[in-house]
Amino acid sequence: MFMPSSMWTWTFMIVAFLQAAVVLGFEAYVFAKFQMGLKGAAGDDPYSRTIPTFLTLYIFGFLYQLLLVYDALRLKNTIQVIGLCLYNVGLLIYAAVQMDQIKDAVNELFSAPNGPDINLSVWNTTQPFLVAIPCVIAVGTVLMSIVAWKLYDEFAWTIYKHISADLRMKRRYLTYQIYIALLKFDFFFFLGFTIQFVVIVVNKHDAEFGLTIGAIPVTIIILLMAAYWTRRESKLGMVLIIILYFAGLAYFLFKLVRMYHGSKAKTYVPVRRSLTTFAVITVILIILTIINACMCTNNFNRGLKPYVQRRKLESEDEKGTMNEMPNLAHGPVPSRMTID
Repeated sequence: MFMPSSMWTWTFMIVAFLQAAVVLGFEAYVFAKFQMGLKGAAGDDPYSRTIPTFLTLYIFGFLYQLLLVYDALRLKNTIQVIGLCLYNVGLLIYAAVQMDQIKDAVNELFSAPNGPDINLSVWNTTQPFLVAIPCVIAVGTVLMSIVAWKLYDEFAWTIYKHISADLRMKRRYLTYQIYIALLKFDFFFFLGFTIQFVVIVVNKHDAEFGLTIGAIPVTIIILLMAAYWTRRESKLGMVLIIILYFAGLAYFLFKLVRMYHGSKAKTYVPVRRSLTTFAVITVILIILTIINACMCTNNFNRGLKPYVQRRKLESEDEKGTMNEMPNLAHGPVPSRMTID
């Protein structure tokens, strides 16, 4: 089992863990206050499901971030470390959107036609915590960015030892690493949008509910197969995956339009801003993923496959450096000593 071995790897992991613990603690408090403040038939109002949606998403988001932090440090993957800082920026934007959206939910529930469905003091009680959440994430983002810069220097020696002297091969491997990192972040934003959609918008008796739930395992399979076919350099498989990416892009663009136009636009109002934020970020990620998928496909059959598929490392010092390119310039190391 991997354990951080330096001050900066420990610092990066501790910052991510403390950020997750504090933010989830604040979210849990806001959730408890919100639920206790509800009255009467408030449970039937879609605005009452705003807080559970945010809490569910933050639990998923921060637990997944901790998994990616562990994965990035284990692999000494500087690209993924930088990606985690950008991921944190996404969570920061979401936290800012959350504050206004919860305020709107409280106001709507308080002014319900059949009388107040919530105690108005809920907003005054939870507002400081809602302000604190983006502040905590902002501080975490700054600290993670500083540590990421130090980790870049720390991992530089590993990169130097294991990367090929061929600059063209280096660029191909870098493209592959960016693509794999994008797939990992795609997973969160794809599923984050779906989770919000299922919790707050979709009627459970509607056929769309089943289709949305079914999309979750399909998404996971697509992302796993995308990584598999890239490592195997299967052009047919990559063509299929790129077509599915375009289908996903069309789906999110359709949802964006549907949230603001059409007969069902009103059902999206309680979480419209957060869904829009997720949809826009996901659309950008899909476009970047399509571009990198095409670049990876173009690099097939150009000598990259042995570097990508190499799994076993020859020494303890090399463990955890699978994101860096092993030097195969002189061919594989003999499995046993020979005497001439």
